[in-house]
Amino acid sequence: MTSTIEQHTVLPPSDTEPDARRELRRLDEFITLAASPPHQAKLVGPDGSEVTLPEQVYDVLRDVVKAMSQGFAINIAPLNAVLTTQQAADMLNVSRPTLVKLLESGEIPFEKPGRHRRVLLSDLLGYRARSRAERQGILDELTASASRDGSDDIVDGFIQTR
Repeated sequence: MTSTIEQHTVLPPSDTEPDARRELRRLDEFITLAASPPHQAKLVGPDGSEVTLPEQVYDVLRDVVKAMSQGFAINIAPLNAVLTTQQAADMLNVSRPTLVKLLESGEIPFEKPGRHRRVLLSDLLGYRARSRAERQGILDELTASASRDGSDDIVDGFIQTR
């Protein structure tokens, strides 16, 4: 039997559930301070059975607990390893035509098994990481340049336009 995992949102405990909020904060502190490496983390079932958690699962659970303890809701959604151009554009927060330009220029690899382009999730995440690193490098360079030539000291707040 196959089952599908559907997207759903999990809300943090409300103010009317102080015990649940307190337990979530306690769990967050525990995970943050835990000395054991993630590969040794275990999940204990109600019957006492234990399962070792893979590092990726531990990292996800840690992030979920941290976010919920800060009052954020969590959206859980499975992602396919192969995305449509619209799904890929949505992940990058760009329009579909902009994504297609990135694909056609070779910035992001893609497959075209038929009439439609398909993007591997790993390629999209790689592009996003490269793009962020490039932007950060440019920002660091501009900041260093402004610091060297003293132009960061002469800004008085507003730029005159007339």
